[in-house]
Amino acid sequence: QVQLQESGPGLVKPSQTLSLTCTISGPSITTNFYYWSWIRQPPGKGLEWIGYIVYSGSTSYRTSYSPSLGSRTSISRDTSKNQFTLQLSSATPEDTAVYYCTRRGGSWGQGTQVTVSS
Repeated sequence: QVQLQESGPGLVKPSQTLSLTCTISGPSITTNFYYWSWIRQPPGKGLEWIGYIVYSGSTSYRTSYSPSLGSRTSISRDTSKNQFTLQLSSATPEDTAVYYCTRRGGSWGQGTQVTVSS
């Protein structure tokens, strides 16, 4: 059974870096071909995929990001804590959303609200 929990600040100032961490309970983040993703939902809008990290081999992994967010996005991992982290630089109010971490196949965290505002 996979359980995911998002954590991080609920308020970020414009131009700062939005940073969220997802803690995984259950499988290791290094499990081959488990796609660990970030998805967000802005107020009044649909779900938007942000990016993922996936292992193929115990130490080999790759990341992929939504082109719409460009180079602002980075996903990293901490295998000792079984966590992966989203960083979204140069935050704007348009980044205000509920952010979810997920594993492809149906496992979702409960979501965390992030507001970008001065």
